[in-house]
Amino acid sequence: MTERKTLQKLTLKDNFLFAAVMSEPENCKQLLELTLGIAVDHVEVDTEKSIVYHPQYKGIRLDVFARDEKGTRFNVEMQVAGQPLERRCRYYHSQMDMDLLLSGVPYGELPDSYVVFLCDFDPFLLGKYRYTVKHVFTEDGSFHYEDGSHTVFLSTKRKNEEEVPESLVRFLKFLSAGEAESMGDFGDDYVRHLQLTIRRIKSDREMGERYMLFEEMLKDERTEGWEEGRASGLAEGLVKGRTQGQAQGRIEGAQEMIFELLSLYGEVPADLGKRIRSVEDTAALGQLLKKAAQVKSISEFESVTNL
Repeated sequence: MTERKTLQKLTLKDNFLFAAVMSEPENCKQLLELTLGIAVDHVEVDTEKSIVYHPQYKGIRLDVFARDEKGTRFNVEMQVAGQPLERRCRYYHSQMDMDLLLSGVPYGELPDSYVVFLCDFDPFLLGKYRYTVKHVFTEDGSFHYEDGSHTVFLSTKRKNEEEVPESLVRFLKFLSAGEAESMGDFGDDYVRHLQLTIRRIKSDREMGERYMLFEEMLKDERTEGWEEGRASGLAEGLVKGRTQGQAQGRIEGAQEMIFELLSLYGEVPADLGKRIRSVEDTAALGQLLKKAAQVKSISEFESVTNL
C-alpha cells in the first residue's frame, strides 16, 4: 500500500514542503524572477492565505500568495496530477482582483497579477519547459490585448532546453527529482539554497508539528466532508444534471475531486489519471468518487475499482 509520506520523505513537489520553502520571501522572489524573467525588488508572502479552498469543493490546498513593492499580486501553486488548470487560473485571477476591489481599489488601478503553475507533467503535451499565456485578438493575432493578468505554466517534462534559461532547466530538473536524487548537486546556486532550506525545515521540530497538524486537517476534511456526504451529494447531482452543460461540469468536477482525494496518498500515476478521465458515465463516476473517499491508498483504489 502507498502510505502517507513523513516530512522527511517530502520533496519540493509535495505541496506542504513547497509552501513551507516558498513562504521564505527570498526563495519566493528568486522563483518568480526565474519563472517570469522579470526583476522583483522584494516580495511579501501572505502566509495567512496558504490554506485555501477550491471554489467547487472545500478541499484543503497549499498555495503561495505574494505581492511585490508595486502591489503586483502573485499566486504560485505546485501540481503533480494531470488535471485541467485553465479555469482554475481564471478563478485565481478573479480572486486576487476581488480582494483588491473589496478593499477599495478602483478598477483602473488594479495592479498586474500573475498565476504560476509548476507542473510535474506536461499540461499541454507540447514538450515545453514553459508555457506563457497571452491574449490576442482573433482577427489579428499580432495584436496583444493587455489587461494586466499573466499566466505561466512550467513543466518538468521537457524537450526545448535551448529555448529557456539554463538556470530554469536546472531548477525544473531539481523539482522533478525523487527524494534521494533531489539532494544531489545540480550545479546551481539557487537550487543549493533551496536544498539548505529543505534540510532546515525537515530538522525543525515546530515544522514537523505543523506538518502533523496539516495531515490531521486533511484527515478531518476527508472524514467529515469528502466521505458519504459530499461524495454522495455530488454523485446524486451528476445523475440529476438537466442539461448537457450542467452534466459536463459535474463530470469534470467529480473527476477533479477524485484526483484530490487520491493525491492525499501521493502522486496519482499518469496511466491511472487517464483511466479516470476516460470515465464519463455519471453513475460510474459517482461510485468511483465514493470509493476514493473510503480507501486508504492509491493501490487500494485501483484494486477495489478495477480501473
